[in-house]
Amino acid sequence: MKKLVLSAAIVLGSFSVNAAVLPAISITQSVIFQDAFTEVAADQIPAAVKSTVEKSFPNTKLEKAYKNDKNEYKLEISSGDKKYTIFTDASGNIIKK
Repeated sequence: MKKLVLSAAIVLGSFSVNAAVLPAISITQSVIFQDAFTEVAADQIPAAVKSTVEKSFPNTKLEKAYKNDKNEYKLEISSGDKKYTIFTDASGNIIKK
């Protein structure tokens, strides 16, 4: 009888130990920062930026241009029905964002 009570206590005790273990939950939060771009006229874009667009993306049309505080340019260009957004610095180097 003592063995039966002891085994019941061990079995019931193991259930409570397993119940106390919580699964690990991983939470990932992504934050995307975007620099504030303001729209600029096409004549305010440096020649180096225009040259890069013409050489790298032939047969495209500049739709809109934006500039931020870091002197980076966000250019919206189109080729037929397709539209693209590219980023460059003031020297015309393409920036990957």
